[in-house]
Order: sequence, then C-alpha cells, then structure tokens
Amino acid sequence: MAQILSIIIPAYNEENTICQVLEKIRKTKLHKNLKKEIVIVNDFSTDATSEVVLEFKEQYPDENIHFFSHKSNRGKGAALHTGIKEATGDYLIIQDADLEYDPDEYNLLLKPVLDGFADVVYGSRFIGGKPHRILFFWHSIGNGFLTFLSNMFTNLNLTDMETCFKLFRSDIIKQIVLEEERFGFEPEVTAKISKIPNIRIYEVGISYYGRTYAEGKKINWKDGIEAIKCIIKYNLFQ
Repeated sequence: MAQILSIIIPAYNEENTICQVLEKIRKTKLHKNLKKEIVIVNDFSTDATSEVVLEFKEQYPDENIHFFSHKSNRGKGAALHTGIKEATGDYLIIQDADLEYDPDEYNLLLKPVLDGFADVVYGSRFIGGKPHRILFFWHSIGNGFLTFLSNMFTNLNLTDMETCFKLFRSDIIKQIVLEEERFGFEPEVTAKISKIPNIRIYEVGISYYGRTYAEGKKINWKDGIEAIKCIIKYNLFQ
C-alpha cells in the first residue's frame, strides 16, 4: 500500500491565495509514489476562504481533501493542532495558505526521511541556493535571534527554527502534546522534539517568496515576544 503525506494547511482570511496553493499541491508529484492527503483548517475566516476551498474541493472530487472549520478564531497553532489530530498519513508537512512556500519543494524535505536518515526535516530559508525574496531587515534579525536562542536551549544547530516548512513522521508529531494556539507553535514543537531520545532532525534549503504586510503577512513584533516566552517556557519548565 502506498504511503501518504498529510499536508496541513491552517487558513485565516486567505481567499486570494489558497486556491493557487491548492492547485500547486494538486500538480506536485511526490517521490516513491507517495499519495497526498490535504487537511485544511479554516480558523474562522471573515472572508470567502471557506467558500473558495469548498468550490475547489467540488471541482476536484478525486483529490483527497478534508476541510475543517473552527467556530471562533483560535490562532494558527490551534488550527495546526486540529490538522495534526485529523491527519491520517504516514508523514505530515505544514503548508501556509499563502504563496510564501512552494509545494514543489516537498520532495526536498521528504528525501532524508524516505531514505531512512531523518525523522523530522526543517526547510530553511537561510541556506542553499534557492530564490529568496528580499524584504525586512529587522524581521530577519528577529528570526535569527529566535533561532539562536532556541538553539542555546535545545543544543541544536538549526538555521531557521521559525520556518513554516516542517516535515514530521506522523507517529512522532502525534505523540507530542502541543499547547500553543497562536504563533508559539514553532518554538514549542522545536523544544519538544529536541527532547525525544535519538530523534534525527535534518534541515534542507528551500526557496522563500515572502509577503509584505500589505500583501497579507500577519506575524509582527508582538509574536516575537511571545516566541521568546515560549522558548524559555518549553525548554526550562517542561
């Protein structure tokens, strides 16, 4: 039986981009004949995100798409918790509903796992020769600082702890009890996987087509402060 990659998409007010992401996923061919399961979690969007996803699902009935909706806006982390719980695949990858990360690069993250070397793979925006949009200086400094601080506690040498592109063996991510409902997911999951005995974590370079705030980027400096709190909390007190 073919193995399955579950693609978890948290979505909040992404009516303008989510169908383009889904179309890219639909056309992506995975290594070793892996099948795709798409798990979309609508975090109480106030735009037409729900309608455009359901239209896409109806247009492509043969695609393995599962759609869930929160009854209130709970945050990206909460949407990921729902997606992880509902996923049924052998492997699980996180995909934002915008166009910053390219589904064509799933195979880059899958390769170390399928070849038997890795249990978890991070897609780094800061290594490799892939295209990277030039955007915010202080945003890059903040990402670097958060990764550095996280590495100090986890004793990992990641270059991009805050990356969206994270791929897990499903049996590993499903055993982790996750608490953070907003943007604290990244430091929390990194802290918790680092504590799993004999875990094999790899990192590969990916491209990054970043958005400006006018184009819909949502994370800000307040989320950075929360990330620092999460790094300290989940590394020192849990």
